[in-house]
Amino acid sequence: MTACGIDFGTSNSTVGWMRPGQDVLLTLEDGKPTLPSAIFFHDEDNEVSFGRAAIADYVAGYDGRLMRSMKSLLGSSLMEGHTEVAGRALPFKTLLTRFIGELKARAEHAAGCGFEAAVLGRPVFFVDDDPKADQLAQDTLGEIARAVGLREIDFQYEPMAAAFDYESQIEREELVLVIDIGGGTSDFSLIRLGPQRALRDDRRDDILAHGGVHIGGTDFDKQLSLAHVMPLFGLGGQLKTGKDVPSTQYTNLACWHTINQAYTRKAAETFAFIQAQALERDKIGHLMKLIKNREGHWVAIQVEQAKIALSEAPATCIDLSRIAPGLAAGIERPAFDLAMDGLIERIQATVAKLLQQAGVSRVDTLFFTGGSSRVPCLRERISALLPEARSVEGDLFGSIGTGLALDARRKFG
Repeated sequence: MTACGIDFGTSNSTVGWMRPGQDVLLTLEDGKPTLPSAIFFHDEDNEVSFGRAAIADYVAGYDGRLMRSMKSLLGSSLMEGHTEVAGRALPFKTLLTRFIGELKARAEHAAGCGFEAAVLGRPVFFVDDDPKADQLAQDTLGEIARAVGLREIDFQYEPMAAAFDYESQIEREELVLVIDIGGGTSDFSLIRLGPQRALRDDRRDDILAHGGVHIGGTDFDKQLSLAHVMPLFGLGGQLKTGKDVPSTQYTNLACWHTINQAYTRKAAETFAFIQAQALERDKIGHLMKLIKNREGHWVAIQVEQAKIALSEAPATCIDLSRIAPGLAAGIERPAFDLAMDGLIERIQATVAKLLQQAGVSRVDTLFFTGGSSRVPCLRERISALLPEARSVEGDLFGSIGTGLALDARRKFG
């Protein structure tokens, strides 16, 4: 069977296929190996666009429905529900099937052949502290994979896949902690790697520990938005009664996979109440324009870009003048770190617990992968647990897909 590795990510997806003398990752869009995990349904002509094209169509102002962070639905109560697209109910499972089917079709086009088998990446925990929901999430992903034509499937923890990619690049044995900070989860594997170990079919004895927590880049976006952007639209303000402005709809607007809930009839009633009762009229005016024009995803894109900028620079400015002239949020690195502090603390505690359970106090290498692993305060806090380890940065968006392809060759030939 022709087998590939599929990394269906919260923010970006890749497909890998092992071929002699060629790149492992297949080209999926605009000559790039990544396909942003986004889908846009056009209202006018029932057309559907994916990836960068989906985001571009939304930003260009076409009428329709944008969906991102769809992987976050797996294991949640929303998975059995539906969303409204062009006046029709679309089950979330159908939505995921549509995207993964497109992902497979693009990979097959790039490969020039069909794929009958695949190793699919999965986080260490789809759902924290709920084994039943976690298994249901994997089962649902398996059902979708079979529905798009894959006859044989297997799963691999995403940090393990990244470990296999790193292992293909080293010349001596190392004890490695893989830190995979993706869009929806933070996952960790402590594993012995080396050229001779790579030849083994069974790697169970090489694995010292796995760990994970349901925190990722979209959660960083959410906290950054709630701390520095949503207050510009009235969050944290007061009503005429002296009570705080209701926060639920602001939270929905700050989280990728719930933004569309801010456009429902129930949400409209809440916003009408806020508009009538809030004291800060100018900020609520910005909020009502955002809702009227359905600019929630556009704002989320600006927040995401600010997070990326603050991972490289000491300060940035989120320009929101599309909502109102002069509207902006200036943010410096210390304020960003403060907004992330609670999340980073939980991630650091997860790593510390993993090391304690494994009985390990030092490792050779910290291997960072996943787009949000570049957040400086996160790297600093994890590195502080293992100060003697060297830090290595993998292909932030490609290590998992490459490792899954290696695993697919090992499992399916």
